[in-house]
Amino acid sequence: MIEVRQSAGGDPLKFAVVVRDEAGETHHVVTMSPATYQELTAGAQSPVRCVEAAFRFLLDREAKEQILSRFDMAVVPHYYPDFARAFPDYLAKA
Repeated sequence: MIEVRQSAGGDPLKFAVVVRDEAGETHHVVTMSPATYQELTAGAQSPVRCVEAAFRFLLDREAKEQILSRFDMAVVPHYYPDFARAFPDYLAKA
């Protein structure tokens, strides 16, 4: 289960994320600029849903324990070049 809570508005937006499964839970702090949010969603989904979709993308590629405890959404494509192509599908399923 992925639980995303927006903890701050403004620039950047800030989120507290908890990922839980049968083995336990991990905690993450994610930031996202309003510009990145617009690039990823064109405002069609909430920022919380955007971060949730990004975590589903990440969890399909790595264990929850391997996801950085703090990161900005803009770095995800640097680790995963297929993010821009794949992300709309994850967002549509959010």
